Amino acid sequence: MAEVVKLKGVGKSYATAGGQQLSILSGVDLELGAGESLAIIGPSGSGKTTLLNIIGTLDRPSHGEVWLNGRDITTLDDLALAGVRNREIGFIFQAHHLLPQCSVLENVLVPTLASEDQALRKSAPERARSLLDRVGLAPRLDHRPGQLSGGERQRVAVVRALINRPKLLLADEPTGALDHASAQNLAQLLTELNREEQVTLVVVTHSLELARMLKSRKRLESGRLLQV
Repeated sequence: MAEVVKLKGVGKSYATAGGQQLSILSGVDLELGAGESLAIIGPSGSGKTTLLNIIGTLDRPSHGEVWLNGRDITTLDDLALAGVRNREIGFIFQAHHLLPQCSVLENVLVPTLASEDQALRKSAPERARSLLDRVGLAPRLDHRPGQLSGGERQRVAVVRALINRPKLLLADEPTGALDHASAQNLAQLLTELNREEQVTLVVVTHSLELARMLKSRKRLESGRLLQV
């Protein structure tokens, strides 16, 4: 199985107002192959989002290595990291971050605008329509986000995250703002797309129900990632 994510001794600390170093992560190791899925659970403030941001290149570790698709991305500059994020990683957040003035289809296609892959950009509208149909939103292509339910908006965000065919999909509390029924539907959708798209899925969640649906679970506590 091809290795998609590898963390070696990753740590993260911040300087406090008093000049002290506050350690958030300490010696985190992780390996995930293609198509695997992982739920990261743990108490609030334990560093789950910080860890997800480091995996997704939105933040840099204080020390350690982060490998993505066989490359140590901690050695890359900011411009190169931006390219990696656009080409190889899909993000889903608790807040959907859809553009209110754009239609569902336009929102999904936004990540393709920065792509240098002409073939991908050419095929993107067809893929967008296919994925939106897959998640039950074919009749909503021309709707604005304000015309959708919370669950529908989050499904659009999932499709947007997948549009560039990323090898890694990162989700930060994706069901946190949804009612129970919508959360269940989204959790089921994520696990199905993980399998169908063979995308490696990492989810930070407080929902034990969602966590149990993924192939593996780890708990972040006192800066360390522990097997559940």
